[in-house]
Amino acid sequence: MSNTFITPLDVPHNKRGDFERNMKTATHDTGRLMLFAGDQKVEHMNSDFYGEGISADDADAEHLFRIASSARIGVFATQLGLLARYGHDYPKVPYLVKLNSKTNLVKATQMDPRSQGWYTVDDVVRFKETSGLNILGVGYTVYSGSEYEGEMLREAAQAVFQAHQHGLFTVLWMYPRGKAVADEKDPHLVAGAAGVAACLGSDFTKVNYPKPKEGDRAAALKEAVVAAGRTKLICAGGGSVEVKSFLQTLHDQIHTAGAYGNATGRNIHQKPIDEAVRFANAVSALTFDLVSVDEAYAIYTGGK
Repeated sequence: MSNTFITPLDVPHNKRGDFERNMKTATHDTGRLMLFAGDQKVEHMNSDFYGEGISADDADAEHLFRIASSARIGVFATQLGLLARYGHDYPKVPYLVKLNSKTNLVKATQMDPRSQGWYTVDDVVRFKETSGLNILGVGYTVYSGSEYEGEMLREAAQAVFQAHQHGLFTVLWMYPRGKAVADEKDPHLVAGAAGVAACLGSDFTKVNYPKPKEGDRAAALKEAVVAAGRTKLICAGGGSVEVKSFLQTLHDQIHTAGAYGNATGRNIHQKPIDEAVRFANAVSALTFDLVSVDEAYAIYTGGK
């Protein structure tokens, strides 16, 4: 395999070829990941898919699959149920199955966040075999600082180990959250969560972009990149923002902080299909090809 990634020792010898192919496919043989996030149908419910400033295209769940099949992405991350309903029309899309999810209806002021697994890795592997879908990896969210973090940490550890046993790669969403967490975007706390992902053995960790009290955000992210070690760090994209500003942020995360890509959802899928595909391609060019912000923006505008 390319020297951009080290195959972990919990991948059996007879599955190393599968793991390395999955990683090469997802990262376009660069070691960097462009994760198209489509798990918000549960996490944020319909608030992310319907309303002011959101394209009418986004109200239809198939919009996510149309984007994923037309754009250049690393993986499309979503729940297994959506893959079962739409995957037969989009069999070539590179998928990552999200193993756990929760809605945002129960607030942290009411109860610390708790997100239990819906499926096991074995379930995903059986589904992959029977469906023939191009499933490359699995993902799981851990809320560090929640009083329920113990059960999520155990499920995450098992998910990483079992995924590697089957040659799949892993992404852990690591979000400090709960009554014990005063500021979930504190750079030191984000770095701590990234270090936990490293101890869980994940291939990638997805964290929120830290927000220091003063100073540059990309520079502050460096602490988390270093803390993650050989677990490669990517940042959540967050809510929709102006296109060029978003592209500049992604560029800074990679080139200043040393991040290994991005996880972008709302900034892509809340746009009409043609614009969403062009924007996804711009993000991928920044991630895989390391183009400049101006070059990525030209891809988004179609040269206009």
